Amino acid sequence: MNGSEIYRRLISLIEERVLKPGDRLREADLAKEFSVSRTPIREGLKRLEAQGLAVHEPNRGMVIPTLDHSQVNEVYFMREVLEGTAAALAAKHASEPEIEILQDLVAADRQRITDKEELVRSNREFHRRLCLASHNRYLVDQIEHLRLSLILMAGTTLDTPERRETAVEEHAAIVDAIEAGDSDRAEAAARRHIGAAHKTRLQQI
Repeated sequence: MNGSEIYRRLISLIEERVLKPGDRLREADLAKEFSVSRTPIREGLKRLEAQGLAVHEPNRGMVIPTLDHSQVNEVYFMREVLEGTAAALAAKHASEPEIEILQDLVAADRQRITDKEELVRSNREFHRRLCLASHNRYLVDQIEHLRLSLILMAGTTLDTPERRETAVEEHAAIVDAIEAGDSDRAEAAARRHIGAAHKTRLQQI
């Protein structure tokens, strides 16, 4: 297992909340857990640090950081800009199969409102597919970097059934606009969706 594989494993553990903001990342413990030497662990941690997902703290060593109020606002501001742009581009460039995949995700999500964990996973897939439908690799890269910042936030904006239902219908509005080829409406719908998630996140804080 090399440094890149360790990095991906660590990302997954943070996403799954096995590793949480505030947790220490000890080389020795991770090497034992993954049954590897410290070298790939060190490489994986360096990549994690480069992404802002690990920081050095005095007397604690490497830890997973916690985003403060200002950082949360900054992340959601950029998400609104970038994902709004992605939706607008998707309305122009998405292929029929890409639109059908988004529609299928919305239809499936309407049936899994009560299953929070499954809906959280599906939500990530919806946003990934939406970004890919923009057909702009640089935009996709920037949004992926923001997504990594989001995994540092505790919990999920989909904690309540009410927000889950609303979020799915917000997704539906985005897809309807994309299918219609309406860039302005798609961007506005995506911005409303991210704005609503932002408000929910601040309420949780």
